[in-house]
Amino acid sequence: MDIKGFQGYQGYKEQGINEMSQGELLLLLYDELVKRLLRAGLALDKADYPLFEASVDRSLEIIRYLDDTLDMQYPISRSLNRLYDYFGFELNRVKAGRNKTELDRVKTMVGELRDSFREAEKNSEREIASAGAEGWAE
Repeated sequence: MDIKGFQGYQGYKEQGINEMSQGELLLLLYDELVKRLLRAGLALDKADYPLFEASVDRSLEIIRYLDDTLDMQYPISRSLNRLYDYFGFELNRVKAGRNKTELDRVKTMVGELRDSFREAEKNSEREIASAGAEGWAE
């Protein structure tokens, strides 16, 4: 791909991200987090420690970003803050000890949280669609 094609692709990609809802962006971050944790586990299985450490580091960056974007005026944000602190603590332990069992446990918890957010996003979209349909019916 030439530079012009690459720039066009980058512009297309950025436009797609700019048009996403907050919920879609959140799910994108969680999908990336799960992917990085999966990559870390595969790298650990292959004893590819540089890839393992890079994957855990990227996971920690995503968790820090998620934590930094919390709006602490909501009680759920305080709960998520504690959960993100826990994930960060555990992933630092995983990285230091190359502990696959703990990595799998964190990955499972992150996946379950992502699935909960995905379900909430679907419910929100249904409610918006339903409210819009009711508005047209009036």
